[in-house]
Amino acid sequence: MNFDLGQMQSMLGQARQKYDEMRQKLAQTTVEATAGAGMVTVKMNGEKQVLEVRIDPEVVKSDPEMLPDLIRAAVNEAGRQVDDAVKQEMGGMLGGMSLPGLF
Repeated sequence: MNFDLGQMQSMLGQARQKYDEMRQKLAQTTVEATAGAGMVTVKMNGEKQVLEVRIDPEVVKSDPEMLPDLIRAAVNEAGRQVDDAVKQEMGGMLGGMSLPGLF
């Protein structure tokens, strides 16, 4: 079997293009997660940047000590949703082929 440097470079270029397309798609992806029966809502993009946090004023009045836990739970759930979106996108990009250790 001969090693073809040109073919390898072409394959790497295609992989880079697919990666860039995936990153653009994920940057446009948004997820929304809630905690405390909707008392806290977090919107996050596919790059795990928090875009918006909504807090029901009632939770601040009734149980302000619980607020940090609700925010943390909503952010963590949004992060899990982003991870799931990445896995789904990567699975589609790889045609169902699994790469151990990637996710």
